[in-house]
Amino acid sequence: MFDHLLRLSLDDLAEFFTRHGPSLLGALLVLLLGHWLAARLANFMQRAMNRASVDPTLSGFLRNLLYGVLIALLVVMALQTAGVPGAPLLAALGAGGLAIGLALQGSLSNLAWGVLLIVFRPFNVGDFIHAGGVDGTVEGINLMHTRLVLADNREATVPNAKIGADAIINFSRRGTRRFELRVGIGYGDDIGKAIGVVQRLFDADVRILKDPAATVWTDSLGDSAVILLLRAYTRTGDFWPAQTDLLRAIKETFDAEGISIPFPQREVRLVDTRAAE
Repeated sequence: MFDHLLRLSLDDLAEFFTRHGPSLLGALLVLLLGHWLAARLANFMQRAMNRASVDPTLSGFLRNLLYGVLIALLVVMALQTAGVPGAPLLAALGAGGLAIGLALQGSLSNLAWGVLLIVFRPFNVGDFIHAGGVDGTVEGINLMHTRLVLADNREATVPNAKIGADAIINFSRRGTRRFELRVGIGYGDDIGKAIGVVQRLFDADVRILKDPAATVWTDSLGDSAVILLLRAYTRTGDFWPAQTDLLRAIKETFDAEGISIPFPQREVRLVDTRAAE
């Protein structure tokens, strides 16, 4: 009986390979050749993007994405060649893709914005920006998040979706920045003299650009001072030191020229109500 079962199994196997062998061999050939071709196409696309100076992070991601899509299509083609119906496979892949997309909705949003940030480049590494509610210098950009170094040397990791959903302010892109200061002088001081002093300080500081020209305006009449509005442009790297040095120079020069910088004052009167009684 054992010989009969063994003979039956061998006969069934022979019949199975006789009937399905060509299709299985064709499916194997499709897998082998398709895998080779998919890898060559993906690598060719990556080399083309590298020659076009596309960001390496983006070119590597697109290469792997193309390779994954080609492999998925290759598996479907191989199964169809082996005699498996293609419609259920495509439906299963679609349902699986939808489920994965819903489960990874937040991550896919970060990924999509990461691609857009790398392609359109609203900022580069080393730029000082305001993005996602954070001010900092860009230290790195990848497909999921952006790293910023804050002014106190803390590091912030901001999701790309949060950056893309808000306004991005790049303070470094144009290479220059304008600062704005308000300085008060006394009501008894000569406004023209004070403006002339500030203009001379502008001219003496090589960090303050001549074009556009620095300006001084009479901004407002405050409670205890006439407010002067100072505006000037500097190189991005000189933005903060130029302001602090100018403020010190204004204070010292105003003191030397006899121009006062008043502070808020209050007059208090004490009334003796007992005298009225």
